[in-house]
Amino acid sequence: MKFIEEVVVEEFLPTYRTMLAGELRDCGLTQSEVADLLGISQSAVSKYAHQEVEVNDDIAADERVQALVEQLAEGLANDDMSRVQALVETEVLIRRLERGDLLARLHEEAFPPLSGYDAPLDIHDPEGDLRMTERVRSSVRRAVRTLENTSGFAALVPAVGSNLVEALPDATTIDDVAAIPGRILDIKGQATVPSDPEFGVSEHVATLLLTAREAGSDARAVVNIRYSDALLSELEAAGYQTAEFDAEADLETAIAETVSEHPDVDVLYQTGGFGIEPVIYILGSDASDVVGTVRDVV
Repeated sequence: MKFIEEVVVEEFLPTYRTMLAGELRDCGLTQSEVADLLGISQSAVSKYAHQEVEVNDDIAADERVQALVEQLAEGLANDDMSRVQALVETEVLIRRLERGDLLARLHEEAFPPLSGYDAPLDIHDPEGDLRMTERVRSSVRRAVRTLENTSGFAALVPAVGSNLVEALPDATTIDDVAAIPGRILDIKGQATVPSDPEFGVSEHVATLLLTAREAGSDARAVVNIRYSDALLSELEAAGYQTAEFDAEADLETAIAETVSEHPDVDVLYQTGGFGIEPVIYILGSDASDVVGTVRDVV
């Protein structure tokens, strides 16, 4: 792992200190005075002044960095700015550059796994998209692993395959829903998962979940399994609320109408139609909750 703090220490600080030390020297300060203001040794100031420290050209060329260096150098040299204020102004700029900006981009380059995210990244935001996205992906991954190890689950996989999906809290499109690419399949009596969870790879099950949520359901996860009268009876006997929808109607319309009438529904199902396989959809608060329901009746 490569932390963004490492990018700050290894790329930003040497460049920033080189620029600031040079600007302070241009303001007429001695090497000793520059060292005192920056809290570094005179030998370090000498290295900065003689360009013996490698700088990052992207950071050095950033107009915001240049402007702050000039502002701080003038303020510190004229005693119009305290060292505390200079530190605070620098920290504010660093945080700004970390939030989907220059330092975030350098972090992606230094840690390639981050490059798969299209949205601007704020690595420090506890409520940010990155953290929540990874939590949802991890939730699906753990739950799928449980399904793989659940005896009898393979027999519940429909001919079209199962999928386990979980949505982000504010999901609006299938790109906000994590699922298994290619679906979970029954291969010779073994539930087989082709690859890790991804966002935007499920259309049918993800659409069903999003439609249910829009119609009033609090569910954030769904799994589809093979329908049988016996299985439906077991779910009802276990206390789960079930509701049927028309398999031959438009999916979104049918789900919206059914969930509007039964907003607390735990299990949606359809008994099939012409060329349509009957399927049960189990809803839950997250992927693990859904898998727990499956395990109750397997």
